[in-house]
Amino acid sequence: MIAIYPGSFDPVTFGHLDIIERGSRLFERTIVAVLRNPNKQPLFSAQERMAQIREATQHLSNVEVDSFSGLTVAYARDRGASVVLRGLRVLSDFEKELQMAHTNQTLGPQLETVFLATSNEYSFLSSSVVKEIAQFGGSVEHLTPPNVAQALYRCHAPTPPTPSPPSDNRRSNPLSRDRPGSTSNDSWTGSKP
Repeated sequence: MIAIYPGSFDPVTFGHLDIIERGSRLFERTIVAVLRNPNKQPLFSAQERMAQIREATQHLSNVEVDSFSGLTVAYARDRGASVVLRGLRVLSDFEKELQMAHTNQTLGPQLETVFLATSNEYSFLSSSVVKEIAQFGGSVEHLTPPNVAQALYRCHAPTPPTPSPPSDNRRSNPLSRDRPGSTSNDSWTGSKP
């Protein structure tokens, strides 16, 4: 039995890899299908995302990485897949995924959806969270494979700060009682007693 695991994987996370590894134990072949969505501007190109996933799954002999655009049902039919594999983190994922499963079932009655609950340690994890952490200079090595973490750091490399001219600390603190031009009798507002 062939399963497809579709998604944007922008970037792939340990949560995705958890589902891929578990799916590889359940199905003869698992195809990780990277979605090329013309309506979204991904951080990484489809080719980059595919390469990242291939590197992270090279130890899984029955996992294939491919890309597609269009309907998941049509792609599954073209690849001879009878199962769509989906990961669930939280209840809101289930509501959205159930709606998609019903839609896919309507469009392709031969296609079943199998839901796997994400392992507890990854239940909070999403590609958006990983990108945001990296964007603000946080560490993502515990959330993504090393090749993905390095790619994120390259995308979000901080620019060196522009040196500012030396300043007098008293001038930079607007609440300082020792402002230039003030007397020691001034109150915080600068008025005389």
